[in-house]
Amino acid sequence: MGEVKRLYLASGNAGKLREFQALATGHALELQLLPGFASVPEFEENAPTFAENAAGKALYYSRHRGEVVFADDSGLVVPALDGAPGVLSARYAGPRARNEERIAKLLAELRGKRGAPRAAYFVCIIAAAQQGRAVAIVSARVDGEILEAPHGTGGFGYDPVFFFPQLGKSFAELQPEEKNQFSHRGKAFRRLMEVLE
Repeated sequence: MGEVKRLYLASGNAGKLREFQALATGHALELQLLPGFASVPEFEENAPTFAENAAGKALYYSRHRGEVVFADDSGLVVPALDGAPGVLSARYAGPRARNEERIAKLLAELRGKRGAPRAAYFVCIIAAAQQGRAVAIVSARVDGEILEAPHGTGGFGYDPVFFFPQLGKSFAELQPEEKNQFSHRGKAFRRLMEVLE
C-alpha cells in the first residue's frame, strides 16, 4: 500500500471534509482541514470559472504548508439561465443568503418552464498544489434537471431540487454512499486520487 499521503483541504468546512474522507476510505490518504485556515487572509474567489477559483485557492493556501493542499470549486449550472447560478452558486441570492433563499430564487427563475429549460448539471473542479506549484487539476460533472419543488432532506445546497434521472431521485433523497458514487464531487475526487497515487 506504500506510505500514507497526507492531504490538507483548503477549507474550514468540516462537512465537506467528512464527504472527502468517506471517499478516501481504503486509500493510502489521510485528509485533514488545513491547520490555521481561519488565520490566513481569505482567498477571494472572484474568477469567472470554477477551474480558476479552485486552482487559485489551492495555490494560495499551499504556500502555507509543505504538504499537498487541495481545494474544490463546484456549483450548479443551468444552461437555460445562461449558466447561472454557476460560479456564484453559493452567492446566488446574495452573500448572506441561506440555502432556502438560493433555491427559492432558482425556482422563481424557472417558473412556468417545462422540459429542456430545466436541464442542469453540477460541476466540480478539484485542484491540488504543493508549495505554490500545481500538482493536479481534475473535473467532473453530473447531469440532471431542476424539480419544481424541493424533495428530500439529505445533502446541502441545491441537492433538494436537483433530480438525478439515473436513480429517479433528487440528490437530497440519495443515501450518502449513493451520493458519493454518483456525485460530481465524488467523481472528481476519485480522479484526483488516481492522479496522486
